[in-house]
Amino acid sequence: MAICLRLCGGRRSEAEDLAQETFVRAWQKLDLYRPGTEFAAWLRRLAINVVLSSRRSARRRWRREQDLAPARPPASDPSRSLDLERAIARLPAHQRHVLVLHDVEGMQHEEIARCLGIRPGTSKARLHRARARLKQEFAR
Repeated sequence: MAICLRLCGGRRSEAEDLAQETFVRAWQKLDLYRPGTEFAAWLRRLAINVVLSSRRSARRRWRREQDLAPARPPASDPSRSLDLERAIARLPAHQRHVLVLHDVEGMQHEEIARCLGIRPGTSKARLHRARARLKQEFAR
């Protein structure tokens, strides 16, 4: 599913795993689908939930590992190449999700807000910050 790939920042292997998990959950929760509603929208929402749940789990795991790991100086790579996909992948997850859902998937802020459990104003602010960060990164 393309939405999984976009929300994962282009990491194909992770996106494939999450797309598979989405279809497993869709099969398990098929009885929750309401006939008369758009199936693609229901499946897309399920995919978003699966990706966000995975992100939360990964973040908790990372925090536990950081608590146990010795402190290291941050690595820097002055010769990094800046293409759009890589720049988007580097955005914070909450900004990347809104950017992808709005600019790539074409969703409105109200719909994004419902999907992510945030307010439309928060969606607009995150989109603004994501675009500003991309603009700043490409200005370097």
